[in-house]
Amino acid sequence: MKKNKLLKQVGLFLLILLAVSAIASLFSNTPQEEGELISLNQLVQQIKNEQVKEIVVQGEELTIYSPGGEAKISRKEEQTALSTTLANYGLSPEELQGVNIQIKPVESNSWPELLTTFGIIFLPLILFGVFFWFILRQTKGGMNQTMSFLKSPDQRFQPEKKHPIGFQDIGNLTEAKNELEEIVDFLKRPGKYLEMGAKIPRGVLLVGPPGTGKTLLARAVAHQANVPFYSISGSEFVEMFVGVGSRRVKSLFAKAKQTQPSIIFIDELDAIGRRRGSGHGGGHDEREQTLNQILVEMDGFKRESKVILLAATNRPDTLDPALLRPGRFDRRIVTDIPDIKGREEILKIHNKNKPLEKQVDLEEIAKRTAGFSGADLENVANEAAILATRRHKKNISQEDLMESIEKVLLGPERKSHILNKEEKKITAYHEAGHALVSAFLPDAETVRKVSIVARGVSAGYTITSPQKERRLATYSQLIAKLAVLLGGYSAEKLKFKEVTTGAVNDLQRASNLAQRLVEEYGMSALGPISFGEQKEVTDSFYSFPRHSEKIRAEIDQETKKLIKQAEKTAGQVLSKHQKILAQLANLLVEKETIEKTAFEKIVPNNKKKGKE
Repeated sequence: MKKNKLLKQVGLFLLILLAVSAIASLFSNTPQEEGELISLNQLVQQIKNEQVKEIVVQGEELTIYSPGGEAKISRKEEQTALSTTLANYGLSPEELQGVNIQIKPVESNSWPELLTTFGIIFLPLILFGVFFWFILRQTKGGMNQTMSFLKSPDQRFQPEKKHPIGFQDIGNLTEAKNELEEIVDFLKRPGKYLEMGAKIPRGVLLVGPPGTGKTLLARAVAHQANVPFYSISGSEFVEMFVGVGSRRVKSLFAKAKQTQPSIIFIDELDAIGRRRGSGHGGGHDEREQTLNQILVEMDGFKRESKVILLAATNRPDTLDPALLRPGRFDRRIVTDIPDIKGREEILKIHNKNKPLEKQVDLEEIAKRTAGFSGADLENVANEAAILATRRHKKNISQEDLMESIEKVLLGPERKSHILNKEEKKITAYHEAGHALVSAFLPDAETVRKVSIVARGVSAGYTITSPQKERRLATYSQLIAKLAVLLGGYSAEKLKFKEVTTGAVNDLQRASNLAQRLVEEYGMSALGPISFGEQKEVTDSFYSFPRHSEKIRAEIDQETKKLIKQAEKTAGQVLSKHQKILAQLANLLVEKETIEKTAFEKIVPNNKKKGKE
């Protein structure tokens, strides 16, 4: 903006200068007095006829006055005396004696002539000067821009005055907030820790799944501590040119040290902190050089340094061990998926400034959102507000929140996706199969809703959730989940004697769960052994299998056995309750959606499970 403004001002100045010069040139060529212009021959003839009383000579201009006072204009030859010029035209000196000749000096310093002279001489020089100045400025700017990529592209956090974020604005994560409050206290009052001989952690690593509040915690720390806060993503260090990343690390840490006490926050640390060791890519690998520089800078902190490195990642297993050792990232803070109480607390925070109806039950919403992260719950609250606005409501209802859960979980309704009668019946039996198996297996989850309304990529869906919050899953619960996943497939097979492509997602999820039961959890005939598919060495393109082909065949056999047993269990439940299956499917075809209350009237076993 400043550059464009400067160019406009220079251009305007040059236009004004050109206009003034042009006007001055016009004025300089205008005779000083008005009168009839005559030639020298006419002048000589008039002198001979005694019609000229006086001639005023001013440079090359001649002003001729008659005895009656009438003025006329003429011009003599350049750099020649008037008498010589008239003599050349045949006028004798005796004939000129009767004429009064007056010579006046030329006003060579008049402002029009000065401006004209200035414009002719200096204007080209000014134009060339401006042109070369612009070229040099562009070249200098290009050099600065070329060298600026070596500087750290961090952004200095400015505390938000309108919507400040503090620890009180973060639901759940009580332990994480307590840990970070110590960091904030150290930055505010470092003296009491140093006097006690305590060393504050140089690095704090926030670990957790995506959307659990790692970046939000960092923003809260920045606001609470009220110190310079430099934020950058791990991917911003790495460039095509070798050495750029390490130079940016130096620049970032230099800024932080100059303004200490301060905080450096690196988001997505795994982008540059991955495990080293294979040598793939040679010793000049840009990512490894950047990581080495971070390690050096963290070791370079003095004991009394008041710079704290805060980093976040959702892949701690890929980080280099040297990065995690004591003295670098001393403290690891885990941000996990919230439990039911945490979800209710998060929902209250995100709905604090929203007009909710009195009948809204956030506890019920929390029960239906098992497995949701904090970001998912924020999205649920926002989608509910958008939905209520679209429906021209003044308050957000329980119905809006319920529908927003399904939208976040599965996607928007596809009302244009209309099934024919046969497809609708197949989908109804498929979803009824899922729901019925889940209702009658004691270790399965409680059915909350069954629908054949298309959402996202699915033609229908069955929502289940555990009645009690749990962190661990038993073998019985996982086997029940496997049977529920195959409930839709078994229902199609039982009713129509063939299956459709609608079960593809269920089969993929069931196969993945069965493989994890065998390979990771040790819940098979192979015993308590964890079989990793491949061993990751480094960022190399090569990895090596950890088991033989015989073990691989046995794993496949056990996986197949688990899936077959789950299919058998689902088929037994559905065969035993075929009348209820048909009743549920017919109701789905008619109503399209069955809520928990209506479902429990048909399948009372689901209600008994909910009370346990």
